This record gives sequence, C-alpha cells and structure tokens, in this order.
Amino acid sequence: MDLGLKNRVALVTGGSQGIGKACAIKLAEEGATVVIAARGRELLDQVAAEIRAAGGKVLAIAADVSQDAECARIIQEVLKAYGRIDILINNAGTSATGEFESVTDKDWQADFDLKLFAAIRLSRLAIPEMRKNKWGRIINVTNIGAKQPKAKSMPTTVTRAAGLAMTKALSKEFAADNILVNSVCIGLIRAGQHERKAAKAGIPVEELYEKQGKEVPLGRVGRAEEVANVVAFFSSEASSYVTGSSVNLDGGTSAVM
Repeated sequence: MDLGLKNRVALVTGGSQGIGKACAIKLAEEGATVVIAARGRELLDQVAAEIRAAGGKVLAIAADVSQDAECARIIQEVLKAYGRIDILINNAGTSATGEFESVTDKDWQADFDLKLFAAIRLSRLAIPEMRKNKWGRIINVTNIGAKQPKAKSMPTTVTRAAGLAMTKALSKEFAADNILVNSVCIGLIRAGQHERKAAKAGIPVEELYEKQGKEVPLGRVGRAEEVANVVAFFSSEASSYVTGSSVNLDGGTSAVM
C-alpha cells in the first residue's frame, strides 16, 4: 500500500533510539525525507547511517528540544535544507514518575519543557509552513497513563494528559488548513529504559519482558516498529479523514478507549 509519503519532509524528535528511531526508519522506507533530532550526536549518526544504507534520505540534528532556541534552530535547519516541513512527530521524552511529595518543582518544569513545551514550540513553528501547502500532519506520542493515571505516576501522566488536550485543540483549530493532529498513546513497549531496569536488577532483559508481558492482555510487550506503523498511517494520505484522535497502542492494557 502506497502511503503517499514520497517527497514529504518529516521531523522526528527523540529520533536516535526506540520509538523515534523506528518511526524515522519506517517513514524513510515509505519515501519521506526524514529529519531526526536528539541530544546525542553519536546515536543520531548511527541511525542516519542506517537509513542512508537502506536508500533513505535523512538529516540528523543534535539538539535539546526542551530549550526554546534549540526548537527554533531545528526548524530553521529543516527549512534551510529542504524548504518545507510536512510531518512533525513529537516523540521526545521518557517516563518520569515518582511519589507525588518527592517530585520537585525542578522535576515538574523539566518534564513540561521536554514533553509539552517542546511539542508546543515545534508545532507553533511548523504550522505556518504546513499551512502554505494546505497539508500537514502532527503526531504526538503520549502514553495510556494520560487517560488513566495511576498512583505515583507524576509528572509524566500530567504532561502527557496536557499533550492530549493540545492534540484535540490543534486538530479543531487547523482542520480548515488540512493540518491533521493525532496522538498515539503507548503502553509497554520495548525500550532502553527497560534494558537499564533489567541491568540494575541483574536479570536478562528478556526475562523482564516476559514478566511484564503477563500484565498485557495480548501476553507480550510491544515493539517500537508496531508504534511506527501507526505513526506512519497518521502521517499519510490514508489518514486523510482522521484528526483529533488518539490510538491506544498497548496490547489491550488500558481500560478506557
């Protein structure tokens, strides 16, 4: 199935590993020109080399999206290189959780800057460029806790819930410009943070995944590539009548739609 992504320019934040890397690879496979942004240059270059080796087009930008000036620089570099931006995947951020009384103001601000304000700033900069061509896609990667927060799940569940509210509001404000805004709410997905958790516990990561998978109705932990498939759909012509929506990508874990 041709997703209609050839010659589209897609920016993926947190694009050096995990879900961001998988999204970048998938979009490049579908013919999009991909820009990946993350803080670590070494991992970025590795992903870029992998995409180029497979015949894809990619630009790697080392930047910290929690900083206002860095968001502006990313968009400037994208426009300088390609003259347009069609797709924005706001993916940067890992899960930050703790007991409410232990989460400091600094922790709260850092989480809002990385997960919410990065998406706000990049969207605000990208939307005028999308409006020029009457075509745009913004996909916000959040998590199922945004809809159904658990105890000791802050600040992540609060910042992600704000991301869902922004998704819905933007979808309505820019629908007339054919800028579609959707969200993917992830559950347990194989990621570096789980590998670090396994190493800290002194167990093989597959043993951890097997244990975690028992908590998922489908019986396993999801893969980053499975998230990328849904992100590619939201990025494509195939999603032309879908905006303001969120998909739970959690193997059936969430109790809410």
